[in-house]
Amino acid sequence: EVQLQASGGGLVQAGGSLRLSCAASGFNFDEYVLGWFRQAPGKEREAVSSISPYDGSTVYADSVKGRFTMSSDDAKNTVYLQMSSLKPEDTAVYYCAARRIFTPSGVYPHWGQGTQVTVSS
Repeated sequence: EVQLQASGGGLVQAGGSLRLSCAASGFNFDEYVLGWFRQAPGKEREAVSSISPYDGSTVYADSVKGRFTMSSDDAKNTVYLQMSSLKPEDTAVYYCAARRIFTPSGVYPHWGQGTQVTVSS
């Protein structure tokens, strides 16, 4: 059974940093893409970043490029989202998700619980 456990959210002032973690289990880490998504109140969920642990390749939303860094620790089956220079508009519930690398639709079928990130101005 695929399980994803997100943690690391909290309250931080604008300009500060947080690191989110997503511990994965129940699947071969190297065969999946792991992604971070976020959803702010009243807004649609948006993709933040993704990583393929197989080759370490990453993708970022334009809104977080240069501020967020996603990484993976294969030994721990964990991915991280280092968030720096946080802005109030980064406030949202952040979710980690997983899909197999070769998923033509790009849909993520596996989701963890969210972790709240609140950035105060």
